[in-house]
Amino acid sequence: MLLLRLLAAGVVCCATLLLGCSRTDVSDAGNAKATATPAPTTATWLTNYQQASDTARANQKLLLVDFTGSDWCGWCIRLKREVFTQPEFIQYAKDNLVLLEVDFPKGKPQSADLRRQNEQLAMKFGIQQFPTIVIMQPDGTPIGALSYMPGGPSAFIAELDKIKRSERAPGAVTSSSG
Repeated sequence: MLLLRLLAAGVVCCATLLLGCSRTDVSDAGNAKATATPAPTTATWLTNYQQASDTARANQKLLLVDFTGSDWCGWCIRLKREVFTQPEFIQYAKDNLVLLEVDFPKGKPQSADLRRQNEQLAMKFGIQQFPTIVIMQPDGTPIGALSYMPGGPSAFIAELDKIKRSERAPGAVTSSSG
């Protein structure tokens, strides 16, 4: 019985890592340590690629591009809830990242310009499933890609740090999601 439970847990974990929401699908706050200055309570997500790119370049920060189906993709919603809204990630993002949300909602209104920009970005980066997170150097060079992974903000930040360390290797694009 224990062996069956372990096998089932392994299958669920592998499926989580390998499967996301297809672009055609329709279907615990961490313990924050007290500090002298309070941690930000929300992350600042931009939606304009040019603005995000300019901000990353000006501040010499990595650009994290979240390709998401925010109102219909279960893994996207889970990633946002388990990672992007947690104090540990919010503080890390404030110090290290410029955040760009490239959303493909089913029920939320979007301007025609934003929809067009998002489609062009999805084509440029070959996005086939959600969530897909593309990490770029301040100059716009892609250096890695992630997706949903279990483990909350600590696991996600550890993967971001691996990608950040690998950015020194020219032309290296790391996929840490599988």
